[in-house]
Amino acid sequence: MNLDRFLQDRRQGWVELDALVRRAGRRPERLGADGVRRLGRLYRAAAADLAVARRQFRSDPVVATLEGLVGRSRGLVYESEARRAGVVDFVTRGYWRRVRERPGLLAVAATLTFAPAVLTFLWALRDPGAAGGLVPGAFRAVTEPKRHGANLGIPLAVRSALATQIFTNNIRVAFAAFATGITAGLGTGLLLVYNGVILGVVGGLAFGSGNGSVFTQLVTAHGVLELSCIVVAGMAGLRLGMAVVDPGYRRRSEVIVVEARRAVELALGTAPWLVVAGLVEGFLTPAGFGLPVVLTVGFGLGALYWALVLWRGRPVPSEDRGPATAALGPSPGGRR
Repeated sequence: MNLDRFLQDRRQGWVELDALVRRAGRRPERLGADGVRRLGRLYRAAAADLAVARRQFRSDPVVATLEGLVGRSRGLVYESEARRAGVVDFVTRGYWRRVRERPGLLAVAATLTFAPAVLTFLWALRDPGAAGGLVPGAFRAVTEPKRHGANLGIPLAVRSALATQIFTNNIRVAFAAFATGITAGLGTGLLLVYNGVILGVVGGLAFGSGNGSVFTQLVTAHGVLELSCIVVAGMAGLRLGMAVVDPGYRRRSEVIVVEARRAVELALGTAPWLVVAGLVEGFLTPAGFGLPVVLTVGFGLGALYWALVLWRGRPVPSEDRGPATAALGPSPGGRR
C-alpha cells in the first residue's frame, strides 16, 4: 500500500474519531451509548493504522498525526489519566523513539559535527600557527604545559557555580541547534559545523603541543555524552528544516507545526542529559582523577545513552502507545 492510498482509505475514520474526541471533551458519556461504541471501534482502527504508519511510512508526518489522535482518544476509551500516562511513556520510551526514528538525519547531524572536527584536527597538527588564530582566546591555553592528571585546584563552591554555568550553556546550545532548523536547516548545520571545527582545532593544538593526554582527561568525561546530545539536538533542527524544505503531501504550515512539536520533545528530553554532562564537567573533570577514570565515566555515560536509544527506542508495531504530540490537522490540500 502506498501513502496516497493509505491516506485516502483511512482519513475519513480519523476525522470522525477526532470529532468524537472533541465533542466528548473529558467525559465520554456525552457521546451516548452508540457514540461510545463508535469511539471504541474508531480508536482501535486508528491504533492499527498507527502501527502500519510506523512500519511503512515512519518518516512521514502522518505518524505524528496518528500518535496525537490515538494518544488523545486513549484516555476516553480506557478512562485513564491520559496526560500522566503520556508523560511516563515519553520518559521511558517516547523520547528514545524520537531519537531513533530518523536515523538518516541523525547520521547527517553526526557527520556535520565530526567530519569538520577530524579535518580541522589534522589541520591544527600540521599548521598550529594558522589554526591558533581561529579559536577564541580562552582555548589557546591548551598549548601551555600542563601537569598530567593534576587536580585543577578549583574549590567546591566554584565547581558548583561552574557546573551550573556549563549545563545552562549546553542547554542553550542544544535549543539553538533545533530552533535554527526553521531556517531550512541552514542555521542548524552551521552551528554543528562550528562546534566541530572548534573541537577539532582545540584538540589538534593540544596534541600538537604535547598536551594530548591532558586534553583527553579534560574533555572525555563529559564530552562523549555532551556531543551525543548536541548531535541529537542538531537532528531535531534538521527535522524542522526538512519540514520547511519538503513538507510532502500536506500543507507546509501543518507539517512545520507537527515537526516543531517533535523538535521540542527532543530538546526537552535531551536537556536532563546535558545537565548530567554539565555536572560531570563541573565536578569530576577538575578533580584530576586520571585517564582511566575519565575514560570509564565518559564512554560509560555515552554507552548508557545510546544503549537506551537502541533498547527503549526500538519500534514495537503491535503497540499503539505514543506521546500525544499532535492534533489531527485539516486534510492536506497541497504544498504551501
